[in-house]
Amino acid sequence: MEENVVPVPSSISIEAQAMLRAAVGDDGRPLNALYPSPGPDDHDAWRKMQAAADAHYAEQVKGLAGEVRANVETLAIGTATVHVATPPDLCHDDCVYIDLHGGALVFGGGEACRLGAQIQADQHGMDCYAIDYRMPPDHPYPAALDDCISAYRRAIDIYGANRVVIGGRSAGGNLAMATLLRARDEGLPMPAAAVLLSPEVDLTESGESFRTNRLLDVVLPTSLMNANLLYAGGEDLAHPYLSPLFGELSADLPPTFLQSGTRDLLLSNTVRLHRGLRQAGVSAELHIFEAMPHGGFGGTTPEDIDLKREIVDFVRRQLSPPAGRTED
Repeated sequence: MEENVVPVPSSISIEAQAMLRAAVGDDGRPLNALYPSPGPDDHDAWRKMQAAADAHYAEQVKGLAGEVRANVETLAIGTATVHVATPPDLCHDDCVYIDLHGGALVFGGGEACRLGAQIQADQHGMDCYAIDYRMPPDHPYPAALDDCISAYRRAIDIYGANRVVIGGRSAGGNLAMATLLRARDEGLPMPAAAVLLSPEVDLTESGESFRTNRLLDVVLPTSLMNANLLYAGGEDLAHPYLSPLFGELSADLPPTFLQSGTRDLLLSNTVRLHRGLRQAGVSAELHIFEAMPHGGFGGTTPEDIDLKREIVDFVRRQLSPPAGRTED
């Protein structure tokens, strides 16, 4: 049976159309579908893929970074390795953005994470903690979440919870949301805001878009189940700290920015979490972009730039005092 090839729409920018066309072969199948992942028990194969992917991620992020201006140093904070970036011009004094990188909970550490800290610091005009969290196959769950909690504790001790924003894309969105749930459960105060970009908050992959957007998403065309099982290390994928979508969502969670696209394999994750947060009484914004695949159109299209502007504006609003009131 032939796959249903959906044409590139004219309703998006010329640059976004070009990205979608370049990401598929002559048969219309996403090029990323040509690289199947190893089984969850083949740790040697995962290590080889991890090394290759991290080098690729670093080159990709370097291309997007342009000329970063923020200074960066790498610190050990508890169990976590954290790249701390400080921009030359601060828009938000005494604030920090905690950035959790994507990469299927297996990839994206090292140099890509370090560059990401500088990019976020420059973008928001504030300090950034980019957590280079431990990953499987050598460090399965809960190592990454332990690292996030260690860094979050340090951030709120130094800056105060109301001066902290936590955010992540894809796997980083999973860890950002899991950090919020675990921090709340441990009695820690909530940050000022959260930014969740196509968050991978359901490792069971139960949502409709895992079927409807399969092979339509040119970035993430197929299931991440092997990586999910590798990360979980034998734990139940539905546990709230592994799949935060199934956690108890309460009104004390921070204002949240959520983003996805109509071609994103993880679209269901984002819209279901948004509804859950709203039903719990949390202030939550949902931004869905036309024909956007997982992670965006590559970072430089008008749609990507619009998304960055929306995120910066959201963070600014959450960190600004209410009209007519000055900060203490």
